[in-house]
Amino acid sequence: MTTTKKIRNSGVNTNLGSSCSTVAYNWAKKSFTHRKGLQGNLLPTIDGTYSSQLRCGTVRIGISSDGIGTKIELAERMKKYDTLGFDLMAMAIDDLICNGFEPAFISNILDVDVLDKATVDALMKGLYKAAKESNVIITGGEIAELGSRIGGYGDGMHFNWGATAIGLLHRNLKTPITGHVVKEGDVILSIYNRGFRSNGYSLLRKILETKYGKQWHSAMPVGTKDNWGKIALTPCTIFSPMVVNLLNKKLVPHGIVHVTGGGIVDNLGRILKVNDLGAELDNLFEPEDYYMQLLKMGNVSFEKAYRYWNMNNGMLLIVPKNAVKKTLDVLKNAKGCRVRVAGRVIRDKVIKIQTANAELAYTSYKNK
Repeated sequence: MTTTKKIRNSGVNTNLGSSCSTVAYNWAKKSFTHRKGLQGNLLPTIDGTYSSQLRCGTVRIGISSDGIGTKIELAERMKKYDTLGFDLMAMAIDDLICNGFEPAFISNILDVDVLDKATVDALMKGLYKAAKESNVIITGGEIAELGSRIGGYGDGMHFNWGATAIGLLHRNLKTPITGHVVKEGDVILSIYNRGFRSNGYSLLRKILETKYGKQWHSAMPVGTKDNWGKIALTPCTIFSPMVVNLLNKKLVPHGIVHVTGGGIVDNLGRILKVNDLGAELDNLFEPEDYYMQLLKMGNVSFEKAYRYWNMNNGMLLIVPKNAVKKTLDVLKNAKGCRVRVAGRVIRDKVIKIQTANAELAYTSYKNK
């Protein structure tokens, strides 16, 4: 079976997903003038943004909504729910910080089939811990019982979980970070992300179920002490506090990239397109062995892998050459931060990825 067919059968269709997102966004854009001249007027959307921008008086506000998708199934399989809050927090607020909005508030919606108090408690306990780490207030939310409209794996409460986060433009910024000042020769830093973040799980589950059967989460990757379920449930790294600390010290990146759906190529490309630039990435964090085993089992090409997963590179910072040392010094002192110089911005409109792993070939992507 070809890789394309495997991806299609997994329920993953990135082209259709992008098309549907465009449809939804085009309808949303029709509402952008509804508050013209009023408090809460939406500021014009600029290429390179991850969040919507509002103006309330003299205050600029960023707003972002997201969820954790089918990673929920891993919690159901492992009967462990107290780490998903980190995933939800990261997905929502790490988009805000990409544009320089310091996350301040988060509200969540939990849709369930039937309620289970212990599961709700574990979920919210995790979200609280993530909020404390991120200096964010949980303003409240909604729990809705939807019965058979919600499904999941095994027994217990099944659910979908989404959130909306709000941030304020950082006090040391006059305008949001959009990538419009990125230039040739800027240095690209990569911050390490543990696990799979919250993207590409449909493909991951399909590969592992094909290899190991319906109880794939109990199977052990070669040379590891943890099973696939535990590895896949690894909570997201939250990058916002690291970047806020940079901004506090007036170290402002030219561009910030949250590597989620679409992988490195699509997300970095979003920033580089602003000025018709490209990138050479020759020193990214090498993908951990569990990624390499997935690629082999699923016959997933190098190119596809870097579009479906972040391959352990969760956030990219584009910084001017003269700020590289100071930026690295601050980040290396941040809790849980592993960072390295990963590459540079180039004039050619391509994104080139080269890894040291002999099994992964040099690949060039046109940045259209």
